[in-house]
Formats: sequence, structure tokens, C-alpha cells
Amino acid sequence: MHRSAPRLARILACATVPVVLVAGCSSGSDKKDDKNAGGSARPGSPSASPTVAAAKFSKLPDVCSTLSGKTVDDLVPKAQNKKGKALPSADTNTSASCLWSGLDKFDYRSLTVSLKLFRSDPGLGSGDKRAGEYAAQQASRAATAGKVTDPKTEKVAGIGDDATTVSTKEKKDGDDFRDQTVVVRTANVVITLQYDGAGYETAKAPDAADLLKDAKSAAKEAVGAIGKGAKTGA
Repeated sequence: MHRSAPRLARILACATVPVVLVAGCSSGSDKKDDKNAGGSARPGSPSASPTVAAAKFSKLPDVCSTLSGKTVDDLVPKAQNKKGKALPSADTNTSASCLWSGLDKFDYRSLTVSLKLFRSDPGLGSGDKRAGEYAAQQASRAATAGKVTDPKTEKVAGIGDDATTVSTKEKKDGDDFRDQTVVVRTANVVITLQYDGAGYETAKAPDAADLLKDAKSAAKEAVGAIGKGAKTGA
């Protein structure tokens, strides 16, 4: 059934809404007691404070600058905002997300890059360790979020220090979506890149393999942007 232009606009809008020292002493006149006391009364040694490796990055770069204009043009034709829309964050130095979405005739695409920085903490572990734990959680969420079906999770090499892809399908308002998520850890920063596509009206659903290939390429680009733009030093 043909949808009006306002109907498509509403679909587009809805689809984007994609952690004692205690010292004492005693005294006496007996020399023997004094000698014994002198040999046994030793101050306790304070225990060493736990240490963790310093984190490589201390501040995130501008998240909307992690992908080039060419990449945005290729992955999100007719993007509403080519420079991306920065999503709300309490502290963009440690957590930030940027969204690009667009409708080219009846082909819809949505791309989100989210960054999360973890600092080293003696009580919680190194930044790298904490980032690795968070990355695993992100991959698990992508495979189980909402009403996704047919999840396929795979470890991939050559993207950051550790990377996982999650491919899923989802039906929204009667339309078939193909969703690709790439979760990457680079040192103490986690990149979660989500790339979704659908075909409205008579358009076909996008090829999942093509979407995944583009998502992995964009994730590599984001890793490079972290290396160049993030502030180093714990």
C-alpha cells in the first residue's frame, strides 16, 4: 500500500530513535623486661596500595568527526545532517554518540557511532580491562536488544585491539530492517558502531553482507580517528 510523504517522514523520525596503624608502648623498671620489650615491639609496616597500568587515552575526540564526509555520503545517502547529530551526554570527554540518518527515495539508512572511555582505577582495574568488559556487554546487548531475530555474532581481526560484529534482523512498523553492529576496543576506549538499513514501499531490504562490510570499514576509520584525535595520558 502506497504511503504518503508525511507517512514516510514519520517512519524516518521513529526509526532513528535507534559503573591503622595502632602504636603502643609500655615501660618498666625491670631490665629484662625492657630488653624483651625492645626486641619485640616493632611498628607495623603499611600495606602497599594496589596499582594498575595507566590508561592510554584520557579524553575522547569529537565523536561526529570520527567519520569522513565521504564515508557518510557512501553509507547514508541523502543524510539529513551530513555533519551528524551529537546525542545528549553528561560528559563528552568520556561518553559520546553521533547519529546520521537519511532516506534516499525509499532506501533508509541509519548510522550511529558511540564512544566510551574508561579510566584506570585501583579498585576497578585498568582502563583496558574495564573497556574489554564493557565491549563484551555491548555485543551481548546488540544480539538481544528489542525484538531482533536471527543474531549472528563473530569475532573479527584487524580492527582495533579486539572487535566483535553482531548481525540481526528486525521488523519495525511492517518493514524489514537489517542491523549491523561492530563493537571495538582500542586501548581503553570502546567504539560501538550501529548501521541499520531498510527498504520502504517497493524497495527491497538491503543486503546484510554489504551492510556489514561497510560497517566494518567505518569502524576501522573510527579507530584511526581515536588514535589521532583522543587525548593521551591517564
